[in-house]
Amino acid sequence: MTPRCVSGILIIALMVSLATPARADTLKTDEHEIVAGIVGAVAAVVVVVVLVIHYSTKKRTITGCVVSGANGMSVTDEKDGQVYALSGNTMGIKAGDRMKLHGRRLKSKGPDKTPIWDATEVTKDFGVCHP
Repeated sequence: MTPRCVSGILIIALMVSLATPARADTLKTDEHEIVAGIVGAVAAVVVVVVLVIHYSTKKRTITGCVVSGANGMSVTDEKDGQVYALSGNTMGIKAGDRMKLHGRRLKSKGPDKTPIWDATEVTKDFGVCHP
């Protein structure tokens, strides 16, 4: 089917649907359904916005042992065992200590594809790592 044929069929379908007579008793019902639909859509948008704001401001932390290497410092997450290269504010971070770091995860742009933890602050220093 060509686009011209499809648009012709859509025009005919629209004309037929608009040509049907409307009864007064169905107009009130349709009005209530439209209002209910609008209220439902607004409620859904509000819920999505609240959830997005909640999770975007949620504190993100990682806890693990900090290790110093040839490419800088890295931390191994205790929860999933993932190793992250450290960047950002690394002033209070000490190699050899178990720390809880606030920040966010970044994707690596390097060839090794090691994820990066962009630290913003040290939440807690637990002391020396124990194997």
